[in-house]
Amino acid sequence: MIAGSMVALVTPMDAQGQLDWDSLSKLVDFHLQEGTNAIVAVGTTGESATLDVTEHVEVIRRVVDQVNGRIPVIAGTGGNSTRESVELTAAAKNVGADACLLVTPYYNKPTQEGLYQHFRHIAEAVAIPQILYNVPGRTVCDMLPETVERLSKISNIIGIKEATGDLQRGQEVLNRVSKDFLVYSGDDATAVELMLMGGKGNISVTANVAPRAMADLCAAAMRGEADAARAINDKLMPLHKALFIESNPIPVKFALHEMGLIPDGIRLPLTWLSPRCHEPLRQAMRQTGVLA
Repeated sequence: MIAGSMVALVTPMDAQGQLDWDSLSKLVDFHLQEGTNAIVAVGTTGESATLDVTEHVEVIRRVVDQVNGRIPVIAGTGGNSTRESVELTAAAKNVGADACLLVTPYYNKPTQEGLYQHFRHIAEAVAIPQILYNVPGRTVCDMLPETVERLSKISNIIGIKEATGDLQRGQEVLNRVSKDFLVYSGDDATAVELMLMGGKGNISVTANVAPRAMADLCAAAMRGEADAARAINDKLMPLHKALFIESNPIPVKFALHEMGLIPDGIRLPLTWLSPRCHEPLRQAMRQTGVLA
């Protein structure tokens, strides 16, 4: 079972927006050392929308090769084109990913039946474990719990990253699916509560900069140790909030640069963190102990 703290890994770039393979390797080592339970390569936080297909697959391949089976690697392979999603998912399988994360199609606003047919088609086309990803705040597409329930009956659709931050929604999904279907949080601020309700982990932005604390939080929550998990979450809350002071992954890339882990690169249309946000984010990093 893929469970626990799963980092939504950034894709390091230099100041010209070219991929920085050395920094990617260092980040993977960092997470292996700090107790991260799984790595999501080229999801939203990894700037999947602005990597071309060759770059996208190469990032997945390099992460898979470096991890070398020590923890699961989940490849972000979703898109708003079903054919392109099949292509990326097949490529991820071919380079050895353990599972794929498929975001709801953005911009074209499919119906619930369209969502069902989209994800069913990908699942039937590529024999790899697949995780649904619902994040309507970014995609303007909300996959409803009844659609998740229908899709959960497809054998290689194994779970969902529910990133609405709505705990009532999370509970409804949990109530509708079998106990074997993995419900993950995709919202750092509320992840602890979803795990205490029965969720199996958190696909996390915060884990990029505080991997050990997030791994400890997830372990405590999944053991049902509510007080311990909430205490860690309270300490991390300034970071949870500050990492969304501008659109993700702008703040988390700045934070990792401040930690000396990556260069100061990001791709348009995203831009480097606005100067007015620098000190608030640094302050949150100091509060949570990730910056001296």
